[in-house]
Amino acid sequence: MLKMDQVHVIRHKVHIEGQSVRRVAREMKLSRRTVAKYLKEASPVRCESVKRPCPARERVAERIETLFVEWHERTTHKQRITGTRLHRQLIEEGYAIGKTTVYELLRERRRSAAEVFVPLVYHAGEAAQVDFFEVTVDVAGVRRQVWKFVMRLMHSGYDFVWLYERCDQLSFLDAHVRAFAHFDGVPSRSIYDNLAAAVRRKVGSWTHERQLTERFAALSSHYLFEPCFARPYTGHDKGGVEARGKGIRLQHLTPIPSGGTLREIAERVLEEVVRHASLKHDSTGESVADRFAVEQKSLRLLPAVPFAARVVRMLSASRSATVQIEGALYSVPSRWARLEVTAYLGVEEIELVCRSEREVHKRVESGKRSVRYRHYLSELARKPQAVRQVAQELVAELGEPFGQLWHLLVATHGGLEAGRTLARLLAVIGSYGEEEVRQCLARAIAEAAPAPALLALSDESLSRQVEVPEALRSYQVEAGRAADYDWMLAAGGER
Repeated sequence: MLKMDQVHVIRHKVHIEGQSVRRVAREMKLSRRTVAKYLKEASPVRCESVKRPCPARERVAERIETLFVEWHERTTHKQRITGTRLHRQLIEEGYAIGKTTVYELLRERRRSAAEVFVPLVYHAGEAAQVDFFEVTVDVAGVRRQVWKFVMRLMHSGYDFVWLYERCDQLSFLDAHVRAFAHFDGVPSRSIYDNLAAAVRRKVGSWTHERQLTERFAALSSHYLFEPCFARPYTGHDKGGVEARGKGIRLQHLTPIPSGGTLREIAERVLEEVVRHASLKHDSTGESVADRFAVEQKSLRLLPAVPFAARVVRMLSASRSATVQIEGALYSVPSRWARLEVTAYLGVEEIELVCRSEREVHKRVESGKRSVRYRHYLSELARKPQAVRQVAQELVAELGEPFGQLWHLLVATHGGLEAGRTLARLLAVIGSYGEEEVRQCLARAIAEAAPAPALLALSDESLSRQVEVPEALRSYQVEAGRAADYDWMLAAGGER
């Protein structure tokens, strides 16, 4: 049909200007029948022809429906039924049908079966949508794939974003604690995919309830929100966070961000997202931050104590006083060797508990280890060769002036004797404490005391008063020292 401005031109040329139908049709490149039609009526009604019955087409449509039922268990999302395959099957069965007709029937079947989307309304404080996205960052100069957690408040469109090494349950729980603290409140319900961190299994068909994992059930009970789950393979059930996850990747993670640590990058990305919320305005001139300020009043109050986003594991310390967690090795005090250890796994730290004692390690990647040689001081005091083997790591952990002492001992006595001397010093640390020995060594090095006398000086400086009866306090008893024997032997050699 012609546009109304074209109809007006036709009628004006003929009725007002007096031009012939033939001339108008030639100038406007139309048929004379079309020009005549619009001269009679400005808005002619299209006469729809009555569709003729097509029994062959109907029989083919019925057979196509039957084939879909018969092949339902023999197809997948990738190995699905196509129009070409249907046409070939129908021809093999003796149906005289064209490929175009099969395509039309298949297109109409898909159209009628397609889901109709309902425009939804999200009230303040009612719902949040949650998802993980894989992104690329440069951490300490190394390009890595990490995971981006996004929680979006659907009424205001306000987002929380954080980056994690892994897409596991620990990261999932920790992200909720951070998000609720960032919002300073909790939405009434949160919408998720059927992810393993939250759903242990589906009860009944996919339309029924889910059985939650133990830790996620504890999280939802702690913050009193309702977990809701999207239907399988229907990402549009939480299309708000799906679209926003892509938007954040393009707006705040392009070009690829870099930093010394993943936490540093995550903090910077979150700052940018918060700042962007104050700059982006809708058609009414209201920003996302303005809408969040209103929605925040409708969020539920945070509990007095945040949820402990940790997973508990029962482990056994090896004979080397180490425990293995997710492929990484962590040292424990040597007195824990061969004992049961309780590990509290967090996203960034691991707390190890044994017999009311606690040790905390930073988490390391699988295949790496976190060993503290302070845990082995009593063993190293009896093993000079082991001291020599780990001396560089040990003195780096103890700090100065132990590093200066080690270099001084190696320079004057060589590695073997240096290891023996440092081993004896570690025994002194076990008796008097690391800080007192540190102060003693600092004074000895400052006074440029000879290296062989360092231990003697430390023993003398660290000697403590012992409580004795009043009648015996006037007597003074000198303790023997190894340095005295060295002096005696040296004097005997000179004679």
